[in-house]
Amino acid sequence: MSADDIKEVIRDTERAMQKAIDAMEGDFQTMRTGRASPALVERIQVEYYGSEVPIIQMASISVPEPQIIMIKPFDATTIKAIEKAISASDLKLTPNNDGKVIRLNIPPMTQERRREIVKLVHKRLEESKVSMRNSRRDGMDLFKEYENEDMISEDEHKRGKEELDALTKRMTDKAEEASTRKEREVMDI
Repeated sequence: MSADDIKEVIRDTERAMQKAIDAMEGDFQTMRTGRASPALVERIQVEYYGSEVPIIQMASISVPEPQIIMIKPFDATTIKAIEKAISASDLKLTPNNDGKVIRLNIPPMTQERRREIVKLVHKRLEESKVSMRNSRRDGMDLFKEYENEDMISEDEHKRGKEELDALTKRMTDKAEEASTRKEREVMDI
């Protein structure tokens, strides 16, 4: 066991923490902010020939105006299924279709709805932090195991722990910055 092995544990932990942040930011993209964004509907699952398919694989999505999302299915026969999936989603949007495209008007959000979304942002941040703490704990457990098996010294264990703590602080700060940005975006009228 060497310093390279300790660095590998740190790298693996960092990758796991980055995945938690990426997942959180992906969820943030699907949260309404009062502005039209294709990301709001891209991942909505549509029942298509017996399987669930995200809208992004079934249609082109554009934003022709700041408050309108336009969805143009590649196959016109899927328009009803896409409409049904949007209506069933938690976006609380009513699809309008003209037979060829679906238009979603994004109404301005109420202050109450903004606060609900900010609560969701905070909940998602907390879930991300829990995931990062679990990754840190896994790294610490590896260091402890390596030390018990005399693969690393006590000093190397301590150094590895300090590096993991610094990494956890850095990644947590990064997640909090993303959360703060999203909160500002939601509360911006």
